[in-house]
Amino acid sequence: MTTALTLSTQNSVHTITVSRPDVRNAFNDEVIADLKSAFLSVAQDASVRCVVLAAEGPAFCAGADLNWMRRMADYSREENLADAGELAAMLRAIYECPQPTIARVQGDVYAGGMGLVAACDMAVSVDTANYCLSEVKLGLIPATISPYVIRAMGARAAHRYFLTAERFGAAEAHRIGLVHEVVTADALDAQVAELTQALVNASPNAVRACKRLVQNVAEREINDALVAQTVAGIAEIRSSAEGKEGVQSFLQKRKPQWLA
Repeated sequence: MTTALTLSTQNSVHTITVSRPDVRNAFNDEVIADLKSAFLSVAQDASVRCVVLAAEGPAFCAGADLNWMRRMADYSREENLADAGELAAMLRAIYECPQPTIARVQGDVYAGGMGLVAACDMAVSVDTANYCLSEVKLGLIPATISPYVIRAMGARAAHRYFLTAERFGAAEAHRIGLVHEVVTADALDAQVAELTQALVNASPNAVRACKRLVQNVAEREINDALVAQTVAGIAEIRSSAEGKEGVQSFLQKRKPQWLA
């Protein structure tokens, strides 16, 4: 476990905090591995009744770390498959965590960070947070996070925000169902605490069973076939000419060729 995460448990509530404020809590391969490990580990702890996913600094998660993106820019399709597979495994570990999970969103959420919010059972957002699925601006698609984000916001909203890469505010995130509550910054912890207390007060077995019930009943199962499909989708477009051009233009701070 790297210093990118801070872990704490109090009153049966386990908090996993991403602590990379200098890079807006963007994730790389190490952070992805640590998050997966943290959620797989807490899943085995029967004393934990719920899990809060939090972050430090002005942003909740800005998506992929720039240095990681630079390394990925020249990946082959096979390397992209392996890389995307790790991200998919991390998101699935969050989604399938037997305890209920709450995203404590204290700041902006972009690209892959949207997957973190959507993979949690509940999300509480500050009213100043902005959200964006920015992948198409880079010639990419939000493939790996799509099973979770589409479940959270619905297909209709996904049709718009996947395709336009528009930035939208917390009120819109609430309207489309991505987040459950929008509060001021000074009320964030109280709202999260209200939810965690409700979860701790309920029957542990019933809460876990209810979580499985929703997952089993709602829409398509996130199974190996769907995960493999999304991993292949991002790997193929990352290794395509337009995908490489989009990422390179972003890293080089210039317009992509399709806008030149």
